[in-house]
Amino acid sequence: MAASGNNRSMESRTGRSNQRYNSKGERLVAGVVPLTEDKSYVMLIQSTRRKGWVLPKGGWETDEECHEAALREAWEEAGILVQIVYDLGDIHETSPRKKHSKDKQRSLYRFFEVTVTSEEPDWPEREKRERKWFTFAEAKDLLKDRPELQTALERSTMKR
Repeated sequence: MAASGNNRSMESRTGRSNQRYNSKGERLVAGVVPLTEDKSYVMLIQSTRRKGWVLPKGGWETDEECHEAALREAWEEAGILVQIVYDLGDIHETSPRKKHSKDKQRSLYRFFEVTVTSEEPDWPEREKRERKWFTFAEAKDLLKDRPELQTALERSTMKR
């Protein structure tokens, strides 16, 4: 894999061959609620699948701890270097099922509140995603169709 000057991979991990699942068959997903140092803004990224804005998140893989997966996703999807502040705990997926996805496994999310220490100009998914800062009210509205992401935002210590 190609690496950047900061020894971070410039290629995103893909596929689910190393994906972790719990005993209920739920896919384990790690993510971050990336805040400015003063906690006034949260960074959201453009979703590649659903269109719209989301928090950086992705599959927790078998060769990493949950917090490592969250840090990796922050880098791959948003190009940010972060410091973990809080573990926001587990959040069960509650999004309504689409008719064609009845067999789709549910996910169990674990989010971490993080402080962004650096926004890098080049990152693995730069060509696929936009990143942008939002206030709490703006982000909550943008995440209205993703209750699990709204819950993570609400659990954070971001200024309301």
